[in-house]
Amino acid sequence: MPISKELAAHLALQEGSVEPLADAVVDAVVMALHEDLTPEGDLTAALVPADALADGVLVSRSTGVLAGTACATETFHQVDTSIEVTWCRNDGDRVGPDDVLATVRGPLASVLTAERTALNFLGRLSGVATTTARWVDTMAGTGARVWDTRKTTPGLRALERAAVRAGGGWNHRTNLSHWIMVKDNHLTGTSVADAVAASRSLWPGRTVHVECETLDQVHQSLEAGADALLLDNMTPAQVRACVDEVRAHAARHGVRPLVEASGGITLAVVAEYAATGVDYISSGALTNAAPALDVGLDLPKAEIPCC
Repeated sequence: MPISKELAAHLALQEGSVEPLADAVVDAVVMALHEDLTPEGDLTAALVPADALADGVLVSRSTGVLAGTACATETFHQVDTSIEVTWCRNDGDRVGPDDVLATVRGPLASVLTAERTALNFLGRLSGVATTTARWVDTMAGTGARVWDTRKTTPGLRALERAAVRAGGGWNHRTNLSHWIMVKDNHLTGTSVADAVAASRSLWPGRTVHVECETLDQVHQSLEAGADALLLDNMTPAQVRACVDEVRAHAARHGVRPLVEASGGITLAVVAEYAATGVDYISSGALTNAAPALDVGLDLPKAEIPCC
């Protein structure tokens, strides 16, 4: 299926990649520790004997998919570089109750200071990965992929997008600067054809993605040469009719835009939508409705083999 070079490169970069950008990890941890330690540090940790050592394990308390290991490691290291974190599981691994995820060794006071922040990252990001994996499993065999959206926690988008990949999902455009996405409000006072033409003139080579709420808008977008179509708030039957029209257009012209369905699609009905022939289904629920995975730090270390 011919798609824009920009979109093809964007998708190719995600293949097998579950690690977040290092700078995003460092920045997020700095902000989180500032939130937890301002203005006078960890007052209670001062009660711990200076020579006390921690020898513990990070443990999953429920079933899910692991994500956020880089953030947890960075948290412990920013608090105290002498803390040793050794991971037994990797981002993207499926875990169950009582599974040991990592060993943590170092000064007890420092470990306790970092504990909650590290667990917050692990729980939140593993929750996103776990929710995504449920969607991926439900859509298995349909040929469609699940896409995230920009409905992310402010400041944590790069981390949550990596967690989506850890869960087997795929990332939509990164932000408003990534590619052009013409939605209904952008069409106020203009047409689909004019909006696509203006996009080509202003930003040659950039992906042009058009939201369609009707079959007529699909026709207009196809004739305008859009790179991708977002079928918004349609029933499965309506989505299938639009996919049939896209295929018929491709048979006549030799090119086919990427087709995405979104809007009101829940886990309960996603398999039906995925079977319509769309390429992607996008949902904000992957990030904005994901419950945290329960992860804890057990001290002293339990007698459980790590790896």
